[in-house]
Amino acid sequence: METRVRGECQSLNNLTDFFLTPTNYTFRDFSSAFGNDVAKSIYKTLYNPTYSKKSFKQIFPVNIFTDKVTKKYVFELSDNRQIETVVIKRRTGNTICLSTQVGCPVQCRFCKSGENGLIRNLSTSEIIQQFLFVNEKINRIVFMGIGEPLYNYNELIRAIHILRDRNGLDFPTDGISISTVGPIEKLQMLREEHIKVQLILSLHATDQETRDYLIPGMSTYRINEVIALTMDYGRRHNRKVTIAYLLLPGINDRKADSECLSRWFGNKNVVINLLKYNGKRTHEFRPASAQEFNHFKDHLEQNNVQVTLRHSMGESIEAACGELVIK
Repeated sequence: METRVRGECQSLNNLTDFFLTPTNYTFRDFSSAFGNDVAKSIYKTLYNPTYSKKSFKQIFPVNIFTDKVTKKYVFELSDNRQIETVVIKRRTGNTICLSTQVGCPVQCRFCKSGENGLIRNLSTSEIIQQFLFVNEKINRIVFMGIGEPLYNYNELIRAIHILRDRNGLDFPTDGISISTVGPIEKLQMLREEHIKVQLILSLHATDQETRDYLIPGMSTYRINEVIALTMDYGRRHNRKVTIAYLLLPGINDRKADSECLSRWFGNKNVVINLLKYNGKRTHEFRPASAQEFNHFKDHLEQNNVQVTLRHSMGESIEAACGELVIK
């Protein structure tokens, strides 16, 4: 790392980039290039709450939508593309939902974010600046906005290192979560990282055929392998794993589905987070009723599975899960 960065800094263009887009670089990058004392001084200034909101912007808020508990920021990027970032007010503080890509290659059938496929990855700086330029004090970060975070792996990991660095933002690791559909090779890489963030697996099915239909971009990955690696991450890092499960009546809410989830996750260090469908009602998809939610939840709990219900927020401003879009 040090050799690479010092080599980069021999180029005037790369040296200039350090100061034009400083939020693209980790503390280690600055320390390797300029020494530890200079790096500490830069980070102290760069991530000062007042200073960081005034300088080094490569993204610009062009619109803000609000309801009682949710605020959606629309950011314009340097190439005139737009992404969306959401802040959710909870009893325990504010959660920010960060985007990692412009568009999404996974193209879940129930999600608007991937309707036009993947345009490009966000840079580390573009990820970090979503966090820097919201007005709320944040105590939880979820990489659950537009894009599949693990398909922008290197920029994601760099962003997490910057967020956690004690010389700068010093955000607690326990407050950072990655939500992923679970590409195998990326899960394997994440398992070997020493960052111990919270992991959320977007599962949404208990059999291969249903998952391939709902998440076409994951059809090359076997569902059992995805689950096994997710559980292995939890054991290796001593983390409770969250399984996100969008309950879709007539598709993945059969008794056989709850029985399968119970076999996989009963008496395990796992919580299943049941989600409501937020898109337009179609001949395929509709939101589950309260009765359907409770019936499915009760069956899981009877089999020693921990279950929570994710209450939809931001629907009135199209800021709920599955509703974020690019422009």
